[in-house]
Amino acid sequence: MRRHHSTTPRLTRVLGSLLLVAAAGAFSVGAAPAPRAAEPAPLDRVVPAPASVEPGGAPYRITAATRVRVDGAAGFSVRRVAAYLAGILRPSTGYRLPLTEQGEGGIRLRLAKGSFGPEGYRLNSAPDGVTITASAPAGLFHGVQTLRQLLPAAVERGTVQPGPWTVAGGTIEDHPRYAYRGAMLDVSRHFFTVGQVKRYIDQLALYKINELHLHLSDDQGWRIAVDSWPRLASYGGSTEVGGGAGGHYTKADYREIVRYAATRYVELVPEIDMPGHTNAALASYARLNCDGTAPPLYTGTQVGFSSLCVNKPVTYDFVDDVIRELAALTPGRYLHIGGDEAHSTSHADYVTFMDRVQPLVAKYGKTVIGWHQLTGATPAKGALAQYWGLDGTGAAEKEQVAAAARNGTGLVLSPADRVYLDMKYTKDTPLGLSWAGLVEVKRSYDWDPGTYLPGAPASAVRGVEAPLWSETLTRSSDIEYMAFPRLPGVAELGWSPAATHGWDAYKVRLAAQGPRWDALGITYYRSPQVPWPTG
Repeated sequence: MRRHHSTTPRLTRVLGSLLLVAAAGAFSVGAAPAPRAAEPAPLDRVVPAPASVEPGGAPYRITAATRVRVDGAAGFSVRRVAAYLAGILRPSTGYRLPLTEQGEGGIRLRLAKGSFGPEGYRLNSAPDGVTITASAPAGLFHGVQTLRQLLPAAVERGTVQPGPWTVAGGTIEDHPRYAYRGAMLDVSRHFFTVGQVKRYIDQLALYKINELHLHLSDDQGWRIAVDSWPRLASYGGSTEVGGGAGGHYTKADYREIVRYAATRYVELVPEIDMPGHTNAALASYARLNCDGTAPPLYTGTQVGFSSLCVNKPVTYDFVDDVIRELAALTPGRYLHIGGDEAHSTSHADYVTFMDRVQPLVAKYGKTVIGWHQLTGATPAKGALAQYWGLDGTGAAEKEQVAAAARNGTGLVLSPADRVYLDMKYTKDTPLGLSWAGLVEVKRSYDWDPGTYLPGAPASAVRGVEAPLWSETLTRSSDIEYMAFPRLPGVAELGWSPAATHGWDAYKVRLAAQGPRWDALGITYYRSPQVPWPTG
């Protein structure tokens, strides 16, 4: 189903992407020539592809005289985005790049009314400066990520580089196709620290991903402190796959992840998986088990053997407490209740459980997300079902999901044989699993979310998400290797208009990301399907 892997590459700043020459034909099969340093990257070589590009005019050059400007009435959020941009540019350029409300030219961030939507922006580059305009700070932030890609990859380095720092002339008008553009990190199979999660958040933000789904509980570990049930974290979180020390987030840790994600315009989506995938909870409290006996902690990788006791009143006291405390920590809209691989729960019990638990999510002000097995019960009004089936999943299962979509349930698409980042690229990939198949870069990109699920209206699709399960992942470099280069392609499927999608052009733009990842110290898989630059 949807288990295995996790990814945490460190990319505190990347969305910049050397935009190479002009078309797929400009590259030879094995490698692509890097553009001369003096040539600015073309405006249309961004990942994700912008909605509209109009190149033209002379470029803008960042110099020692450049200022980062905001309007006098700019609020804290705009100033924070401006400071973030200056913080990226200063180490590599060696310039002061002071923030100012005075003067003309330079790099200007401004809010204005327009048809940008909550995340769209316009970037205009001319000899006298670069202006990013949006109707909300999130749009300015996404525009900054595009600006990074229009600068040489060396802008991402932490030491002074020679430059020059030029931005091609013209205008980009951009906005997302889908409001939900997610990535999931499994911190239950193997635990990842606050610092490692932040590192992944930075990498996600580079590609305009705006949802981080944290898989906080499973058979192998419970990763969030719950005051009313303290043994969940202290005991249930004390191990991981293979028998390591595990770990958990204190409430302060979790708040820090939420805070940091918000500065990158990423919403946190916490998941407590139930009624299956609950061995860590069952091991922590005997009374949650139907027979009153706690099982031992589990450090293997099998699935489907655990279940909360659906007929015990204490089960719903437990679920209410966990949801209440987690909702209070989470300012975002969603709370994910899992619901997959509940093989040890009868269908009748599963329906009973979901009928009782979904209202608890609403009680605490959150919207339900569940894995697509939720559609086997009755999804709550406004709920999202996350589809993780395969191209070859049976017609009956697909129709069950499509029928729910036709009835108003929103869909987040995560087909496992397309966008599960823990799937091996090839049989020789040292990390990952292959139960859903081998997933090379082209396969992960070459599909359309709007038409993927037969019978589901395109209007039901809320977006896409790339899960990363961590059965075989223990380090940030492991996360990076499995996420890159596939993650940017999923981000493009979520952000860019369908008309811009096409493997031949995309692989050229993707190849230009390689030098940027090198500059950022990101470990990535050098797929032979991509014409990486040499030299």
